[in-house]
Amino acid sequence: MKILIVDDEEKLLKILKKYFEVEGFSVETALDGEEAIYKIDENKIDLVILDWMIPKISGIEVCKYIKENTNAKVLMLTARTQFDDELEALNIGADEYVKKPFDIRVLVMRGKKLLNLEKNFRFKNIDINFESQKVYRDGENLNLTKIEFELLKCFVKNKGIILSRGKIIDLVWGLDYDGDPRTVDTHIRRLRRKIGEDVVKTYRGIGYSLEGEIN
Repeated sequence: MKILIVDDEEKLLKILKKYFEVEGFSVETALDGEEAIYKIDENKIDLVILDWMIPKISGIEVCKYIKENTNAKVLMLTARTQFDDELEALNIGADEYVKKPFDIRVLVMRGKKLLNLEKNFRFKNIDINFESQKVYRDGENLNLTKIEFELLKCFVKNKGIILSRGKIIDLVWGLDYDGDPRTVDTHIRRLRRKIGEDVVKTYRGIGYSLEGEIN
């Protein structure tokens, strides 16, 4: 999982980077809004931890850009305490809102929660550990490839939603993928052989959806 931390307090930025790296994240950092947008465009970011008050382009504007152009989660940091500020952040798409000062351990936990990394998932006879990126069927490690794991994670996070090939490509391969969209079908066939043929359902002419109860 790759995250971007955006804050103009350089000391805090270094501390947060170290904490998240210890937890196994790949971490990019930015000191202002312009640098943040550049890093977002150049990397496949899963989570952005974004300070409200940053130079050049505000955190609010950066949040809008993220939500309009990527699928990354946004956790906003701010020293502002007004309820209207929190409401504004959530209205423009922020997924979480944390007020300064904060306990870094709590921040890490909230970041994991946004990425569904704070717990394991189970459906039918399949167990998924998002932290270790391992998947088990009846206790046996399925040894999924990176693409197979990202596909499964994509379906779990969008359970009950029919995803078109194009949407799956955007979420798994990235917006800049220009290969054959039918590669989705190939990888889903391979995934089904490992997790079960009835787990990912085909909706002809529409797309695919994860079927089954998740715990």
